[in-house]
Amino acid sequence: MAEGSPAQRFKCTNCSADMEFDPASGGLKCPYCGTAEAVVEQPAKAVSENPIDQVDPTRFGKLSDKALQVECSTCGSIVGFEPPEVAGSCPFCAAKIVMQAKSADPLISPDALLPFSVPKDNASGQVRQWLASRWFAPSDLNKLAQPDGLSGMYLPFWTFDAEALTTYSGERGEYYYETEYILVRDANGRESRQPRQVRHTRWYPTSGRVENSFDDILIPATKSVDRGKLEALDPWDLPSLRPYEPAYLAGFKAQRYQAELPEAFESAKGRMEAAIRQTVLRDIGGDEQRIHSMTPQYSNITFKHLLLPVWLGAYRYQGKVYQVLVNARTGEVQGERPYSAGKIALAVIAAIILLIVIFAISR
Repeated sequence: MAEGSPAQRFKCTNCSADMEFDPASGGLKCPYCGTAEAVVEQPAKAVSENPIDQVDPTRFGKLSDKALQVECSTCGSIVGFEPPEVAGSCPFCAAKIVMQAKSADPLISPDALLPFSVPKDNASGQVRQWLASRWFAPSDLNKLAQPDGLSGMYLPFWTFDAEALTTYSGERGEYYYETEYILVRDANGRESRQPRQVRHTRWYPTSGRVENSFDDILIPATKSVDRGKLEALDPWDLPSLRPYEPAYLAGFKAQRYQAELPEAFESAKGRMEAAIRQTVLRDIGGDEQRIHSMTPQYSNITFKHLLLPVWLGAYRYQGKVYQVLVNARTGEVQGERPYSAGKIALAVIAAIILLIVIFAISR
């Protein structure tokens, strides 16, 4: 592949057309003449962690020298892409994008990404299987199972590493047993006092400090996709991250992050504190535990800006937007769909007719 700017690197050496990233081969491929080339990563590049308290101003830039972006006036998503890719419809809400694309605004540059590895045809097949198990889905939903019904989209994520030193106070509960007597009536109505062991809890005040270490706490930076559906696409094979290289975006789009770094770290702290709580409970010990206070102090906080690949389909049905997502690394499908009132009505009518026929035959 020729050296130079991203615009030069994406040119086909055979016919000069713009090449696209091919998930099947993991390299660039010309959609016209089929010429294939490997993605050449800069040898000095490595996936590195960035201190959160001193974001290097040089980290702000575009996705590439020729990246464009367009904002959807309906849902507000900002999507970046490489020419000759065009904006078209919004992949998040299916609205027609009427605003003109412009040169991409600077952002905290991505550190790494996971390239697409599930081809579009395979993703469409996974969606067809998913649809086959959804009864009473409207026919419009079948459009998402067609090759042109899905858009290749890199979604933004943050990951955070941190050390946490937490002081806590609470109580440790220890069980003890006392013998109590109860009246028991036998079959003949005679009563007698019978012993039984009754459990009680004795509480002791406690306090202490615990340490936790966190690595790659993954936080979505998109607000255009349902959080539950997005988290259900896990796991992501983060050990396979590749240093960011614009060639991987050729033929795909990338969403600009909507959750800024401070906001995302607050979400990360929520996950960290859930883990810290479990560490505190173990440290308290005993049979039961109570936590009265827990004060974590974070240090060595670093972050990465990642792009993770999904095949995304969106459509509107009776005024509401529905989305279907495919993990472009594993093929996992997550989505939502409405129920077709017409299909349900036909099913009810068919069931009634069947009951009438069975009743008539049985007479």
